Amino acid sequence: MAGKHSISKMVCGRLRTAHITPDNLVQEADLKLRDKAEEYIKAKKPIPTEVWVSILQERMKLFDCVKKGWVLEGFPQTRQEALALQELGIYPKHCVVLDAPDTVLIERAAGKRIDPKTGDVYHTTFDWPNATDIQARLEEGPGQSEPEMVDKLVKYHRNADGILRCYNSVIKVINADQPKADVFSHVMVFLQSQPRSNTPRTPRIILLGPTGAGKGVQASLLANKYNFVKVSCGQLIKQAITRETKAGMAAKPYVEKGMIMPDNIVLNILKERMCQLDCQTRGWVLKGYPYTREQAEQLDKAGLAPNRVFFLDIPNDSVIERLTQRAVDPVTGDQYHMLYNPPRTQEIKDRLVKHPKDSEEEVRKRLMQYHAYVEELVDYYVDAQHMIADQDPHTVFEYLESMTVKPLPRHY
Repeated sequence: MAGKHSISKMVCGRLRTAHITPDNLVQEADLKLRDKAEEYIKAKKPIPTEVWVSILQERMKLFDCVKKGWVLEGFPQTRQEALALQELGIYPKHCVVLDAPDTVLIERAAGKRIDPKTGDVYHTTFDWPNATDIQARLEEGPGQSEPEMVDKLVKYHRNADGILRCYNSVIKVINADQPKADVFSHVMVFLQSQPRSNTPRTPRIILLGPTGAGKGVQASLLANKYNFVKVSCGQLIKQAITRETKAGMAAKPYVEKGMIMPDNIVLNILKERMCQLDCQTRGWVLKGYPYTREQAEQLDKAGLAPNRVFFLDIPNDSVIERLTQRAVDPVTGDQYHMLYNPPRTQEIKDRLVKHPKDSEEEVRKRLMQYHAYVEELVDYYVDAQHMIADQDPHTVFEYLESMTVKPLPRHY
């Protein structure tokens, strides 16, 4: 009744991971294991630990768990099960405990209703569906009476301390007696955090985000304050063409014709710069690359794997407002924005010039290109940090700075 099922489904929807519960574990298990588990269920006996572990071990081998990760809801239920999972090497990166007073949980149980068609959970007071057809088919779930809830809570409290001791280093207790959206927000903040060690390394930072998210501004702020090397993929390509290097001459026809450049050409240009001594000793911050999962994989294989990745998330409407309203004074070179930094005189306003790339059509095109591949990058950089870029640049920089100067996550 703490909201495990609802929050788990929301997390899986956001992170696109496999959702594993005791119920679907049994339903989706191998026929032999399922029959064995159902024998205990029919006899109203607890399923033995070794059976649970065997079922879960087989489930974890499936493609979705291996490729996308998993959220395990309501399991383990005893310390013995937790220890058995650890023996098999099944250990979570994060353990979330949704905590609420027993009286609140009993009250929630009384109003809980289940949609037998979809399995979705509703509540007569807090989360009643709007659709009348859903309302008509809702049913009370089993085990929701007050005596049954008291028995469940007694069993939970008897086992909870033993289970939690197994996950001391990855645990977070979150107050579940608050709106679901707030609980989900706290859970996501915790899931996006990483355990830290005291071993600092030379920062190798990648900034990812759509056009207009402020990657260039943040890269400059980081580079200026911490003496990192700022690496701009687009700028490096232009420099290579101007200097007529081998990679630059290979890139030139693609730039002139506005065609997509092969990944190997871009990677060669990046490697040439990022393998230089200043990048290796001072660290670097890269913007404008990679765009796809394949490019990210090639970057790692080339020995240029980042140890910090930040996604600057911003709504499309904010990007369009940022880019389509900006213009440059061709006389002074000053940049203006019609909403946030308008020109002081009509004379300046009359001579302002907009870049062709800042037309709404071009901006929407670049946004579509980014969103076509961003989910692949999110899945690849599972330890990346996400932040809202639709705010003051110095607020964003403070967050980036805090995550840059801290020691690196343990596995780097």
